[in-house]
Amino acid sequence: MSTPWRPVTGCSTSAVREKTVVDFQLRNVPLLSRVGADRSDQLRTDIDAAIAGWADAAVLRVDGRGQVLIADGRVLLSDTTGLGGEPPAEAVFLGRIEGGRHVWAIRAELPVPEEGVDANVLDLRRAGTVFDDVSAQLVSSATALLNWHDSARFSAIDGSPTKSVKAGWSRVNTVTGLEEFPRIDPAVICLVHDGADRVVLARQTMWPERMFSLLAGFVEAGESFETCVSREIAEEVGLDVHDVRYLGSQPWPFPRSLMVGFHAQADPAQEFSFNDGEIAEAAWFTRDEVRAALSIGDWSSAEGTQSKLLLPGSISIAREIIESWAWAE
Repeated sequence: MSTPWRPVTGCSTSAVREKTVVDFQLRNVPLLSRVGADRSDQLRTDIDAAIAGWADAAVLRVDGRGQVLIADGRVLLSDTTGLGGEPPAEAVFLGRIEGGRHVWAIRAELPVPEEGVDANVLDLRRAGTVFDDVSAQLVSSATALLNWHDSARFSAIDGSPTKSVKAGWSRVNTVTGLEEFPRIDPAVICLVHDGADRVVLARQTMWPERMFSLLAGFVEAGESFETCVSREIAEEVGLDVHDVRYLGSQPWPFPRSLMVGFHAQADPAQEFSFNDGEIAEAAWFTRDEVRAALSIGDWSSAEGTQSKLLLPGSISIAREIIESWAWAE
């Protein structure tokens, strides 16, 4: 296993440091956490009012691969022509946009763009960086809800069929009447630093060489976020962390996660150990090294092919956390 950057061995907490940064905040709202539409959650239980707006509603079509049509940084919404006088049984209500227009999402083939409209077919991972706030919120919510409906058509308890209710925000067991809600799997993601100008970045075993990010893992039953941070980092790279602090969160509907961001402090003198098999290598990087990698772009950048360090794309909260630490005052 090759390590393109220096490992922790030989480092000391007494080393000369550029700057002390024990605490910092996110500089920007993570891209998929942006809010641009009114969720109008009261209409989920006032179905008559929700349906009353169907005739003039906008429809977000998401195909089986999670793709949508976008043009000029906005998701393309169509009207309800050909969909009947009421929302389809599996449609989900996303809220209202400017002017009070209702927005629903359905799983369907993408429509043919109007003549003269230069549209592209993209999924949320590839389009999140160009979406406006309204589009980011609508597509993120639609992706998460439709993914859940696709996998929740039968009860996990007794196998009975379930049906969509409350405008797509829950499902009911058709035999027992038990109501189930969209499942969300919380996961922590943490930037580990030394309290000064060094940070831990790691590469998963499945990732190409030079591709590094933050440490992350799913929250276990009966576990707090902070406890999960400590456990996951110890399991993945063998470091003991302290001073765990919350930064922010972001939905990650691939298929149904919620990423909860933290930063924590560790001692660079402690040796790495890879205990769960998920991490291929990890190393401490200086702030200058991280800034240089950020300036190049991200994993998908053509310029990144010549970089010694590749970092996550802007759609992920990992990117926002890394940037916020790198440029902390």
